[in-house]
Amino acid sequence: MMGKIPTFNPIYLKTENHLNKILKRQKKTKEEIYILFISMWDKHSQALVENVKRYREVDGAPLYIVDSFRMPHAFVIFNSTKLPHLVQLGNGISLSEDYLPVVYHELGL
Repeated sequence: MMGKIPTFNPIYLKTENHLNKILKRQKKTKEEIYILFISMWDKHSQALVENVKRYREVDGAPLYIVDSFRMPHAFVIFNSTKLPHLVQLGNGISLSEDYLPVVYHELGL
């Protein structure tokens, strides 16, 4: 989305309220954020999360991970029906991707 492939610091969200606060802040600051929608019962989601953990960078861009078990209602916000689903938000840019090879490419994996 934004040129060079960033490194990520995965942050696991536990409530829809937390996600709503992040989205509200992003609207004001226009900061670049990534949200990964997953299901831990899905083998592709499990493998992707393991890869993200393997290449974790503390100083990397935040990668907010939303699990369908803990936050099922959050999936409605971005019309997430296929998993894993990556949403990238930036200054006036909103990209949504659920095609697995492209998700891996966008995450630099």
